[in-house]
Amino acid sequence: MIERVISKNIQEKFFKGKAILIIGPHQTGKTTLLKQITVEYENDVLWLNGDESDVREMLAKPTSTRLKGIIGNKRIVVIDEAQRIENIGLTLKLMVDNILDIQIIVTGSSAIDLTDSIKEPLTGRKYEYHLYPFSFEEMAGHTSSMEENRLLEQRMIYGYYPEVVNKPGEEKEVLRLISEGYLYKDIFMMAQIKKPVILEKLVLALALQLGSEVSYNELGQIIGSDKETLERYIDLLEKTFVVFRLPSLARNMRNEIKKGRKIYFYDNGIRNAIIKNFNPLALRQDTGALWENFIISERKKRNDYSGVWCNRYFWRTITQQEIDYIEEMDGKFTGYEFKWGRGKQKAPQSFLDGYPGSEVKFITRENYIEFVTTGEV
Repeated sequence: MIERVISKNIQEKFFKGKAILIIGPHQTGKTTLLKQITVEYENDVLWLNGDESDVREMLAKPTSTRLKGIIGNKRIVVIDEAQRIENIGLTLKLMVDNILDIQIIVTGSSAIDLTDSIKEPLTGRKYEYHLYPFSFEEMAGHTSSMEENRLLEQRMIYGYYPEVVNKPGEEKEVLRLISEGYLYKDIFMMAQIKKPVILEKLVLALALQLGSEVSYNELGQIIGSDKETLERYIDLLEKTFVVFRLPSLARNMRNEIKKGRKIYFYDNGIRNAIIKNFNPLALRQDTGALWENFIISERKKRNDYSGVWCNRYFWRTITQQEIDYIEEMDGKFTGYEFKWGRGKQKAPQSFLDGYPGSEVKFITRENYIEFVTTGEV
């Protein structure tokens, strides 16, 4: 069994009078994680699934008295796929405030409705965690950093979804099922998408522009949609953990790009499934973009799991000077350039001059392991 990094963090929050919220994409192992961290309680766990209509009806408009009857003498209450349940925030508030000495754990595969519906009712009453596909750090802990490094090309092509990792030889079929069956499930069910064809064209366009600065106007022309619709759909894709955005840094220099953004996929395998290309790296033209997406998504997992708070950007000027990725922490800027090959490594002097005290580091195949695990390079 592959141990998830956040397992211990979650267990340490048990029975502290707050609900525990775990959100993340479909098929990333949320249920498996819950079974792992509750195994010692065995028969003391009540499992409720929001996909089941009777559970939704039972929890939609309950009273504290009815909830006590449902829970009985169980010590842990797990509510899976909670975003399906109407008024789930108020239900959870009743549980936390009126039923003592229990631990409530809530999972959801979408932040479209779940986080919004519980934000106000559970203010000060919850711990929130994100669960992503497996990380380099988790896989290295299961085998070794050396072994996982040997599989780097495999991970850059097929990604880290648990079923992909656990079924070698079946990666393409598994990714096809995930990308066609689960990728847009929450968007279609909860956001009332009126133009699913536009959404699919948008995701394909984003996949083909991986690593490049994204223009909403250009995207609109490519897929035949207006800017407002694109912004809404991209926001939904981010809330359902398909993609995430990286804004441009523009504070100190006149020629900095002010309103740029890059868009990355949470998982390389999903991105490659969308463009239907699983060729080895030697036969690809997008190796640099795959490397950049892999490293940035792994860094995001590492930072989130470690509780690292920082602002994240990319940087570019109108004269095409650029830095792939920047973290701002306590007012200091650290830039990172991701190099798959052995090209020149020289930081833009204009960035260093424009942001005094900043530094730029180069992430290569020789030092990336530290960057995505310990955080230091």
